[in-house]
Amino acid sequence: MALWLALAALASQAPSADRPCTAQEIRDLTTPSDQPYRLRCRAELSGVDVRRRVLIEGAEASGASLDCGGGAVRAPGQATTSTPTVAVWSRRDGEGWSRPVDVTVRNCTVVGNVRIWGMGAGGSMRDLLASSRTADHTQAAQSAAPIRVTLDRVRFEGAGTIPLYVGPGVTRTTVTRSTFSGRSTSTAVYLDAESAGALIQDNDFDIRTGREQIAVDGSGANRIVGNRLALGGKGGVFLYRNCGEDGVIRHQTPSYNQITDNVFTGAGWLRPRAVVIGSRDGGRRYCGDDRGWPFGSSANDSDGATGNVTARNIVRR
Repeated sequence: MALWLALAALASQAPSADRPCTAQEIRDLTTPSDQPYRLRCRAELSGVDVRRRVLIEGAEASGASLDCGGGAVRAPGQATTSTPTVAVWSRRDGEGWSRPVDVTVRNCTVVGNVRIWGMGAGGSMRDLLASSRTADHTQAAQSAAPIRVTLDRVRFEGAGTIPLYVGPGVTRTTVTRSTFSGRSTSTAVYLDAESAGALIQDNDFDIRTGREQIAVDGSGANRIVGNRLALGGKGGVFLYRNCGEDGVIRHQTPSYNQITDNVFTGAGWLRPRAVVIGSRDGGRRYCGDDRGWPFGSSANDSDGATGNVTARNIVRR
């Protein structure tokens, strides 16, 4: 119930950047640079590569979009968690948060990673840690984070870091008709704690990962539907709650998710592990790092995964 109440509270709208980019803005976007370009308009490119990082930050970027027309976004240097190729981020604004709403990236090859993040954007965990010590953390995190980010026909080329990370509190992310290739030392997609309502549909996963393809970590009410995942002996979709990591209390459980109509190939012979619900239930050395509060993973280290639906998935070895 708390999840749906939190989602219902996200009705406020931000000022819109829903306007075509000017010719000068397009020139700036497509001029190679070591500095990120702050996108605050609708960029329609015709296959011209963007050779710099793209930052879509704050309420002033609401409605912004990037259509690469088949081109690529490839920034100089190594994409990292704090310096992603494409970032859709909220920003601290006094006592509150300024967040982008209704952002779209389509027809792009993204070399490196995409990060969608509210509290904790840029690597600072202080606000996230403090908020997690309050009883209404899920709603607070969702109110601070980007909402309705659409990634359509995006070719994610992993170069080590997680190609797509959906951060704490991010809601209603859509990933459709996209491909994941290259490599990741972790997962291909990570849905982090307190996030909700993502749709991951009709995508192809053919990427070398260090672990499962999709992690659902304390994230709820997501739909993972009609995807094709080449596992290479690794796991497919794991649902769990990463209790205590970085001392942050996970309030929400990985519940009410739908994993249906997916095709998993290359599953392990002894342990196919295509979909695993409740894959951790504690058992991590840092689970006690959030102890001392009467809620969430501080009170109970279990995954608490309930109400999840798996149906019509095909698993091939």
